[in-house]
Amino acid sequence: MSVLTVGLSHRSAPVALLERSVLADDGVEKLLADLLDADHVDEALVLSTCNRVEVYAEVRKFHGGVQEVTERLAARTGVGIDELTEHLYVHYEDRAVQHMFSVASGLDSMVVGEQQILGQLRTALQVAREQEAVARTVSKLAEHALRVGKRVHTETGIDAAGRSLVSVGLDLAAQNLGPLDGVSAVLVGAGAMSSLAGKTLRRRGATRITVVNRSQQRGQRLAAELGGEAIPVSAVESAIRDADLLIACTGAVGIVVSADVLSAAMTGRGERQLFVLDLALPRDVDPEARTVPGVTVVDLEALRAVLHEAELARDVEAARRIVTEEVGHYLARQRSEQVAPTVVALRARAQQVVDAELARLRTRLGSVDGRDWREVEAAVARVVDKLLHAPTVRIKELAGASPGDSYADVVRELFALDPAATDAVTRADVAVEDEEPS
Repeated sequence: MSVLTVGLSHRSAPVALLERSVLADDGVEKLLADLLDADHVDEALVLSTCNRVEVYAEVRKFHGGVQEVTERLAARTGVGIDELTEHLYVHYEDRAVQHMFSVASGLDSMVVGEQQILGQLRTALQVAREQEAVARTVSKLAEHALRVGKRVHTETGIDAAGRSLVSVGLDLAAQNLGPLDGVSAVLVGAGAMSSLAGKTLRRRGATRITVVNRSQQRGQRLAAELGGEAIPVSAVESAIRDADLLIACTGAVGIVVSADVLSAAMTGRGERQLFVLDLALPRDVDPEARTVPGVTVVDLEALRAVLHEAELARDVEAARRIVTEEVGHYLARQRSEQVAPTVVALRARAQQVVDAELARLRTRLGSVDGRDWREVEAAVARVVDKLLHAPTVRIKELAGASPGDSYADVVRELFALDPAATDAVTRADVAVEDEEPS
């Protein structure tokens, strides 16, 4: 069994394709069910965010696993398999582990160092557990990745390595409009990103903020926090007509602000410019808005180059070193665990031999004082323990430094161990882990 990662993200696919790949509300659960029906997939976890859709799976065969995961991704996203394949990346075994740890650390995010991905990975693991889609392998991998991400944020300054989307976008707005003191802004959406944008605007001196949201109650709540005004979606055109800056981030599927609305809002403004910052994926603002005179549109794809330049090399490099170190620890532990059932089976086999020889000896000796017999049993047990101690410790050490299966095979061959015995130990380990509270 091996871990496989198949996915696409902002690093491999254009925003337009990512928009089409967004999974519906129950899309993750359905994709997990599809994956578990595959012949080569035994466990699966789906990480779906605005910037990535990834499947982490335990598979029996590499090529079969890649094909099945890709086909099910294409079917669930509705993207043609040829088009999807062109932008997919595939990681296997060690590389798959490294990729998940990098993702959890924020190293693979559009905004390098952002912490939101940790919560998204935690949610993905919870959903996979609820759907009984993960067991020992993928669950342990995800748990370790979460610890790695937390360690990176604790021990490095990577949180500052990538400026927030809002800060970068507002820097570009200031370049276009001039200082943001006194600007009039419209926020389309009332979620966390819109709240952050509004608060940042206030700190930068915006004098008027209007919140447009489908839920009037949520819009009013955010407007009250910002000292602004809340209006219904139907009034967005009139609000834009008086604005210098439009920030959109609703999380809706489909266009929220059309090019026609923007064109009508720009009528009669003369030379007054409008800067549009679309932070949503899928886009909230019609791509055709770029053709409207006087309108400048910046979306997530346009922010990529700027965000890349915002990386702080020292903290990013420190984070990468932690990831590399943790990958080594994880793989060493996994390899050691691979040989552990064989070591247990070897000790069990040794105990069988000891028991049989002691029984034969007792038959030959006849009546032996109980105290003397206990001394004989203890002496034989010590001999066996001392003979097996160094080899078993060394086997685990060697397995941790290289693939453990080869050492396990050698031990099984040398001591003529029954393969069924090691399989039984593995099954017992899994059963014990399943009974432990999470």
